[in-house]
Amino acid sequence: MEFIWILFAFICGLGASLVSLPPLIGYLIAGFALNFAGFEQSDNLQGLSNLGITLMLFTIGLKLNVKSLLQTSVWGGASINMLVYIFAVMGLMLLGGYLGVTAGLTVESIAIIAFALSFSSTVCIVKILEEQGELKSRHGKIAIGILVIQDIVAVAFMVIATGQLPNQWAIGLLGLFLLRKPIGLLLEKVGHGELLPLLGFFLAFGGYELFYLTGIKGDLGALLVGALLSNHAKASELYKSLMSFKDLFLIGFFLSIGFTALPSIHMVVTALALTLLIPIKTILFFLSFNLLKLPLRTGFLSAILLSNFSEFGLIVAVVCIDSGWLSKEWLVILALSTSFSFVLTSLLSNHLHTLYRRYKNVLMRLEIMTIKQSQTLTLPTDAKVLIIGMGRVGKGSYHSLCQLSDEKVWGIESDEARVQKLRDAGYRVLAGDAEDVDLWNQINLSNVKLVLIALPYVQDIKNIREQLEHAQYQGKIAAIARYQDEIEHLVEYNIDRVFNLYTEAGVGFAEESYALIQKN
Repeated sequence: MEFIWILFAFICGLGASLVSLPPLIGYLIAGFALNFAGFEQSDNLQGLSNLGITLMLFTIGLKLNVKSLLQTSVWGGASINMLVYIFAVMGLMLLGGYLGVTAGLTVESIAIIAFALSFSSTVCIVKILEEQGELKSRHGKIAIGILVIQDIVAVAFMVIATGQLPNQWAIGLLGLFLLRKPIGLLLEKVGHGELLPLLGFFLAFGGYELFYLTGIKGDLGALLVGALLSNHAKASELYKSLMSFKDLFLIGFFLSIGFTALPSIHMVVTALALTLLIPIKTILFFLSFNLLKLPLRTGFLSAILLSNFSEFGLIVAVVCIDSGWLSKEWLVILALSTSFSFVLTSLLSNHLHTLYRRYKNVLMRLEIMTIKQSQTLTLPTDAKVLIIGMGRVGKGSYHSLCQLSDEKVWGIESDEARVQKLRDAGYRVLAGDAEDVDLWNQINLSNVKLVLIALPYVQDIKNIREQLEHAQYQGKIAAIARYQDEIEHLVEYNIDRVFNLYTEAGVGFAEESYALIQKN
């Protein structure tokens, strides 16, 4: 059985990739195909799905800045959108009842369906942000913060709906804050080998079990334990060590959606009709972000990312079905509409920055209020080289270029916390997202001879190349890549020089080492 669903997942995932769609869409199709072929969902597959969600929430916690949840744009954006969207969907479905489209549904059932549709998908959005390297971008942080708020609302609803209140031991969970330093010391002692991801598993599932035993949904425990370690020096390394495991386990989640039930034509049509409600969610998010004074681009990108339905909506539906508040067919309909929404989000995600640049003038007309730029970026006229992305590769390139040439070298970094640390250390660096057309409109590139894109994601490099072309940049562009096929792809995309991240490191290591004996 396990071989069969692995085979289906691989074939459908590969098929989706060959037509430039994310593999997760193929996994969704594989689940429905297995169900149609007569296979039944095994306990192993469901267990794999649960492991994937728990690990995903733990890794979100590792990247989470708890203070960000207190921002008005986060809790305000989540609250405004959920409330207005629920009432809007209820109004449309009640109207559909009068027209005979949604006849037979009670007001209570309509309210539950609207509530389930108000959530956005943590799994889908986090995976997209990871693949594009935008988890720490401003719109990525806003989207993650809103997803966390929504997840907390879902947990609270399930507690109320099931009548299962936390037991008397729940107050003891406050003691987790006292364990922060001991766990941090343990994280430092495990080194960099297989013990590191093993500790990650222990912490994620330990947090789950701890919360579950106190009567609180365990996934929230995995999230909070990860958040406790988010400021630790090895949090990023722990995150990277768990990524492959998480992605593998999440395949089980996408497959399990297809095993919900076999859909009828009526269910498919109803699910497609619900999918037409997504633009309402997009517009509401965009307007609410603008009302809360987020920059136009940040609000637009966040709104598009959050414009889908959620796996938590399916969990809410299961609770309501078990309580007799909703018929079973609606779980299938919601699963289908969630799948369709994943397809839409995945298709749009690779073109977000291009869409913003193309429709910026239209979006400005939709603004409720005009938001002034928080800062004006000025690049000194003597700057000749720009390095985009000041991570390990970017910083290494910065030092090497400063030693090789008298040309002024500057960096651009989207992570504001990293920018401050770099500035304190004496680096010349601007804070900004290089995929932002507004940033390049502020910078004079006429004297810049070379741009180095020190980011490992092909889609990011392509987006930045487009923005530079739109800004009429005339100099040379160099980039890095991890694999040979990526190098060939980027060369075809008119990148002047692409360096293999691993091969070039080996060449540099050999040259520097050989220089030691040449001096003698």
